[in-house]
Amino acid sequence: MKKWIVFTLLLLLFGSTGTSEIHAKKNSEDIKGNLVIAGGALGSTNRDVYQKFIDLAGGTEQAKIGIIPAASGSLKSSYAFKKDLLSYGVKESSVEILPVSSHDFSGTEEDESNWKKNSESRELAGKIEGMTGIWFVGGDQLKITDALLKKNGKNSKTLDAIWKIYRDGAVLGGTIAGAAIMSDVMITGGDSLGGFNQEFTNKERSNSAGEYAPVNIEKGLGFFQWGIVDQHFDERARLGRLAATAIKSKPRDLAYGVDENTAMIVNNQMQTIEVTGRSGVAVLDVTAAKRIGKRIKNVDISYMSAGDKLHAKTREFTFKNDKAETKGYEYYNFKPLPATGVLSSYGSLKHFLSYSLVDNASTNKAESYLYNSAGEGFKLIFEKGEDTNGYWGYEDGQKDSYSLLHVKMSVEPVTVSFEKSPELFKKSYQNSSFTAEEEGVEAVNKGSLVIAGGALGSSNQEVYEAFISRAGESPKIGIVPAASSSLKSSYAFKSDLEHYGVPADNIDILKIASRDFKGTPEDESLWKNNKNDPELADQIKNYDAIWFVGGDQTNITAALLNGDGSRSLVLQSIWDIYHDGAVLGGTSAGAAIMSDVMLAGGGSYDTLASGFTDTYDSMTQQEGGPGYLEKGLGFFPHGIIDQHFDKKARLGRLIATAAAHGKQDEFSYGIDEDTALVLDNVTGKITAVGRGGVSVIDLSQAEKQKDAPSLYKNIRLSWMKSGDVLDLETKVFTIREDKLSTKDYEYYDFQAAPHSGVLSPHGSLGNFISYSLADNSAEDEVKSYSFSEGKGFELTFRKGAQTKGFWGYKDGSKDDYSFVGVELNIEPVTVKIR
Repeated sequence: MKKWIVFTLLLLLFGSTGTSEIHAKKNSEDIKGNLVIAGGALGSTNRDVYQKFIDLAGGTEQAKIGIIPAASGSLKSSYAFKKDLLSYGVKESSVEILPVSSHDFSGTEEDESNWKKNSESRELAGKIEGMTGIWFVGGDQLKITDALLKKNGKNSKTLDAIWKIYRDGAVLGGTIAGAAIMSDVMITGGDSLGGFNQEFTNKERSNSAGEYAPVNIEKGLGFFQWGIVDQHFDERARLGRLAATAIKSKPRDLAYGVDENTAMIVNNQMQTIEVTGRSGVAVLDVTAAKRIGKRIKNVDISYMSAGDKLHAKTREFTFKNDKAETKGYEYYNFKPLPATGVLSSYGSLKHFLSYSLVDNASTNKAESYLYNSAGEGFKLIFEKGEDTNGYWGYEDGQKDSYSLLHVKMSVEPVTVSFEKSPELFKKSYQNSSFTAEEEGVEAVNKGSLVIAGGALGSSNQEVYEAFISRAGESPKIGIVPAASSSLKSSYAFKSDLEHYGVPADNIDILKIASRDFKGTPEDESLWKNNKNDPELADQIKNYDAIWFVGGDQTNITAALLNGDGSRSLVLQSIWDIYHDGAVLGGTSAGAAIMSDVMLAGGGSYDTLASGFTDTYDSMTQQEGGPGYLEKGLGFFPHGIIDQHFDKKARLGRLIATAAAHGKQDEFSYGIDEDTALVLDNVTGKITAVGRGGVSVIDLSQAEKQKDAPSLYKNIRLSWMKSGDVLDLETKVFTIREDKLSTKDYEYYDFQAAPHSGVLSPHGSLGNFISYSLADNSAEDEVKSYSFSEGKGFELTFRKGAQTKGFWGYKDGSKDDYSFVGVELNIEPVTVKIR
């Protein structure tokens, strides 16, 4: 796009001063059509989003859908979306990739830049007028507006045709760039740090090679009548840029941040916005916000999840009716540490606000930071107000689903500085006094393990099939409910097994527990004597598989170990069938019990800083405090297991525990939620399956200093994703064959700011390293910090001689990374904030 066109559009958008108020015309009542606005990385298996788009287009029999490829650099994503539509039942003759573009595509013989003239084609406009749905693929949103707008900023014939069918009842949809173009105010570049710095640009591109980028705003196509839309919201941490844009453009409407693999469904006739998909939509209200210099106060943040609805005109939220209010009934009661980096539990915005603030009775305020490598940035303060509320329920099995209402955010400029202090925690650090006898595994073991990291989705077919297939044909399966406080999760897992084809009569919930369950007339605490019941021990020998549900892992060991730590009769029977070929599995607490050393409590920061404790205060200690260890059941003899690894940021506590109790030749393993580590004892290999990853910690070359117990150097970190394999004997990783090596072919080339909190892009540990280091040619090391009350840690992740990254697509257009051999140093620091 020529610069004079950009200038013209900016004048149209902001007026001659760049600050005048801009509002969309509220004529949605005259629009019979609907919108499906997806936030990016739309999984091909995300049936809810695809089905909604198809239904609104008239259903599989009546739909006539046009795909606009203009945003992309090739036709690949357009063909992929067409293939997905066909997989959901749309006829091939009913889907067409439309010749709309202003630039050439790679991988084709034709010069698609010639398609620019098609925007004024009566023939193409007529074809569009016969369609019931239009989809804009992702890429560069400016390429869409360049293809569909005239040089003077007015609509082309093609765009007029799209508007006509939209007004008459067609559905318009799009992902990434195809979402950004939906509103009048279109964000085309920039990030949260640029937004909080209140740096805006009228250049064609923000400087994406720097640590942060100014926010670029241009005129969109205006299909969405109710405010500003941003996308990749949670994954790329765009709260700052959306809030700054909303404040600058002064809309009377709300601003919406759509997470990846999620869509907002806009019904213009009903004036409603509904959420579908696998994450959420942030809703920002800045009408009462104040900006004084670089300070911002009173940004109102709500967060909608699947099934929630907002009435755009009245601003009334309706939350999914199976959710319970958290206000006055908060589940958690812990003091949250500031969200300051990859060691912060619940590191994404939505999760941090849900667990650490809204559903937490102990606090009314939570903090995070965002800054560059010079320490120049901002402190973010999130607070409860009188109208703050949360709504909690389960989704897709045992996965928490939160919706949030009216959290208040303030932003203050700060400068953060760090000074290395190796002996900082020397006096307060408590070494572990824990000892555990190794259970070991007999020389010939035919069994296998499926160890899930928690929050296992009922739809996670890959994990369920890994468990069921190893149990054999028509398997008999026993479920151990001991970890839970009720039988609800056991019945839910039984239902899931039935869904995947296991006969109901083949599944038993075993009477193994050490405490009473709520919601039942029976006193299950009496089951504690069943551990040595010969009849139950004999019954166990008939099973092909045993599954341990989640909860508190100490309740499992209490239910199965004798007082002296020896195996009960029931536990010995479980060992016997495991030895003979049975599969044992478990999730969350059911994963923690698998190794000899069982991590039962503690947080990453506190364990690195304070070491270990011999006391345990039940589930409260799951959210923080020094590490607490107990004897596990030892089914996995190849290292220490930790779970909820990504969401609860347990890298630090696993490293400290492995340093204290791991063997020289063993790795340690952190399993993400909705993911499983599968061990086949016969082959001696482990495989990752599911939607997250398995972090593999290697301390074999790590350096420790006696006078600096919290300092670590030369840790090796690898990240296995679905299909990746590790040979336990050779220690060789085999990465899924469809993935490409990133080494010397890195896609990104930018200076990565430190991971500093919930507004750091790609916030989870594995994604942060993948995007910012492994697949980034501009960086050989990246940093993250974790601190509280003037003390903390500097984490330096760096490329070494053995570092390799691997990239592929999974489930549609979702980036799927693995990496091996990333080097890590952890060094104590003092922290000054001014």
